Amino acid sequence: MSTATSELDLLLKRTFGYATFRPLQREICESALAGRDVFALLPTGGGKSLCFQIPALMRGGLTLVVSPLIALMKDQVDALQASGVAATFLNSSLDADEARSRLRGLHRNEYRLLYAAPERLLLDGWAENLKKWNVTALAIDEAHCVSEWGHDFRPEYRQLAKLREALPDIPVMALTATATARVRTDIINHLKLRQPEVYVASFNRPNLTYRVVPKDQPLKQIIEFVRKREHESGIIYCASRATAERTAEALAGRGFAARPYHAGLDAAERARNQEQFLRDDTRIMCATIAFGMGINKPNVRWIIHHDLPKNIEGYYQETGRAGRDGLPGDCLLLFSAGDIAKQTHFLDEITDEKEQQIARAQLRQIVHYAESASCRRTELLGYFGETFPLENCAACDNCAEPRETYDGTIPAQKFLSCVYRILQNSRFSVGINHLTEVLTGADTEKIRRWGHDRLTTYGIGRDLPRPAWAAVGRELMRLGYIAVAEGEFATIELTEAGMNVLRTRQPITLTKPMDLPKARRVTTRREGDIACDEILFERLRTLRKTLADERRVPAYIVFGDTTLRAMARHYPASTDQMEGIPGMGEKKRAEFGEVFAAEIARYLETNSRMAFE
Repeated sequence: MSTATSELDLLLKRTFGYATFRPLQREICESALAGRDVFALLPTGGGKSLCFQIPALMRGGLTLVVSPLIALMKDQVDALQASGVAATFLNSSLDADEARSRLRGLHRNEYRLLYAAPERLLLDGWAENLKKWNVTALAIDEAHCVSEWGHDFRPEYRQLAKLREALPDIPVMALTATATARVRTDIINHLKLRQPEVYVASFNRPNLTYRVVPKDQPLKQIIEFVRKREHESGIIYCASRATAERTAEALAGRGFAARPYHAGLDAAERARNQEQFLRDDTRIMCATIAFGMGINKPNVRWIIHHDLPKNIEGYYQETGRAGRDGLPGDCLLLFSAGDIAKQTHFLDEITDEKEQQIARAQLRQIVHYAESASCRRTELLGYFGETFPLENCAACDNCAEPRETYDGTIPAQKFLSCVYRILQNSRFSVGINHLTEVLTGADTEKIRRWGHDRLTTYGIGRDLPRPAWAAVGRELMRLGYIAVAEGEFATIELTEAGMNVLRTRQPITLTKPMDLPKARRVTTRREGDIACDEILFERLRTLRKTLADERRVPAYIVFGDTTLRAMARHYPASTDQMEGIPGMGEKKRAEFGEVFAAEIARYLETNSRMAFE
């Protein structure tokens, strides 16, 4: 083991309390310490922050961290200070006296890490400040914000390349949790990374369970879900502000600690609701997508999507906010065909043709995910170009309880014939809605005007309702028998494989749609679960909350759930016995070890130890 490697391990253990690195963390740290530019893509919960924090403690000077959100800066700085690291942030939340005090500290070289927003770093005079402060490394967090192709483009991030000119000799690290191959290339080019070492971790989050259920009385479904998880934190994502408000009010009216979060609330109320959530005073946030980016709350145990997300990338990032501590997280998507219609209506209002085409393609991808009978994990990873190696992940609804299939040869032949006859008769293709209207024998102005009521396929599908035919069409698309034509309108055309099915009448197996009204009850394995004494865990959680409130910080700044569960499993009744408890660095053991050990000792006076395998 090299000296640098042993120092990395020692620092990880002493400061942060972890015995081993997560995948790629060590390699990224070593590249950074060697002075290389680095691009790092690690999934949410993969430990991006340690990749620049540990090198900052090993090298001299100041590491500058670019971060887009005030809440994220404060969060990370609080956590670092709790672990004994000299870190600070500068942003608009500070009053003038506090800002001047921190600037004086920077001029005296008192800090190892400085967090700042991109717009502040680009103000006049800041380049001179950075040179005086002996900046020796630059880390750009949430780097996907630099790309117009990313899901959260921010123009000010494009200007960060100027820092390279101001500080030409320091290594730059760009980090993100979600980026397709195109976005990765964009980040590297725009930030002018020099022959960077590129690290891309697996997008798989093995501790998350994915489920999609038919939406049927969504409020009732949500209440049934959260009743089983009353002591756990979760986020309910809603498509509109009104739905977020309505859901929060309904839950609060039934005794759940729930609050709304959306852009329609004033800044003070948003900040108050967010702070209550971070401190576990509020368990449930009912939010639009405005909530969550950069919120480092590791003990979010579940995510519900009340409505269909706009795209897979956003869905992946939002579900990724569950289980950041490595413990199990549940992700539930409520899905209905009505959501597709709503989203399509919104897309019709987009005036830019190219933007509309991209949005339509993204909507088709998320609908495909929701309706698919395949492994959810395989579908998600496939979107990012990664192949999941197992046939069955055992942690999604489709793998735990596969949906039934049926002989769909006749409905497939009817649908494909209708596509063929319309094109043959009219010399143009139509969309899926018009196809379902022809199949079910609808009497519309377009059908009469185009003569589609005279086709041999008109009305041959009256045995099924239009939504069922639309579902058949989307499955035939997934199977590759029809495709959306290129161009302004999302019209349907037969593929070569589809023409072959028509000619040969080969058997087609289709999947039965998800049953309504009840969702399937699925028992899945719980990757990442730590079996422990649950009664002791609750006592330690109460103690943690008290200590955190005294210090006016979120509970996880004291200890994460992983640390509490490890204590509730191993019963360390003295600080000496806390060696090896994850997340128990030297400073935290010195500050909190005795009080937690005393609580465990008191518990053991009247309770026996449980044995765990």
